[in-house]
Amino acid sequence: MTGLPDLSGKVALVAGASRGIGGHIARALASRGAAVAVAGRTVEPRANVRGTIRSVAEEIEAAGGRALPVRCDVRDEASVEAAVGRTVDELGQLDVAVCNAGVMWLRPITETSLERWERTLAVNLTGTFLVSRAAIPHLRARPASSLLAITTVGVPMLELGSNAYWVAKAGVERLYRGLAHELRDDNVAVNCLAPVKVVPTEGFRAAGGDLPPEELEDPAYIATAAAYLAGQDARSCTGRVVYSVEFLDELGLAPVGAVT
Repeated sequence: MTGLPDLSGKVALVAGASRGIGGHIARALASRGAAVAVAGRTVEPRANVRGTIRSVAEEIEAAGGRALPVRCDVRDEASVEAAVGRTVDELGQLDVAVCNAGVMWLRPITETSLERWERTLAVNLTGTFLVSRAAIPHLRARPASSLLAITTVGVPMLELGSNAYWVAKAGVERLYRGLAHELRDDNVAVNCLAPVKVVPTEGFRAAGGDLPPEELEDPAYIATAAAYLAGQDARSCTGRVVYSVEFLDELGLAPVGAVT
């Protein structure tokens, strides 16, 4: 069995971490010893959905970890640069960057307004570009570091048609395959990770999501897989698009904290 890496002494920034998959990943990285910058737009609680960057940071610190809530709008270049800069200034370095911020739109193209199309690409694809670009100089400065983007199992599902969300995530996967090549000599691991099924996040529930249990995935799977990838470098694992449950099976790892 391949064990989960010890992330003690490392600093991670997780974009889109106020709730959902990003929140679970932030807590998983902290549980392995990383100091975590919990980055996102939600600073104050919202009436319709729970979770803020402050509440996730407080949970991490209550469990004995170290966390820094950092406001970050991934659509805004200045906001992203400021978030990465604050992370390095206050936590001392940057070893791991996770691009998780996203918005979903799964309607056919003929039912997609230009505003919806542009917003979906701005958050999911351009946001990943901005966070990655801002993080790379700091990741290059470390002896071994990791860049991770959360994508979707829907990218190759051509028979199910097209939509702005899957198009954006396909762009992310191509971006990261290219970055893996560019950053190999700098020993920066660059990978994409996707859940196999629907993760029942706070946003999913707030939107009225209701699926049978067999179509849902415990968030422990993707959080555990992210913790493993966060500890990799270009000599061990890079340039891959992996799927949570299958990847843990490949590694012989059980999801940490799964509800059984």
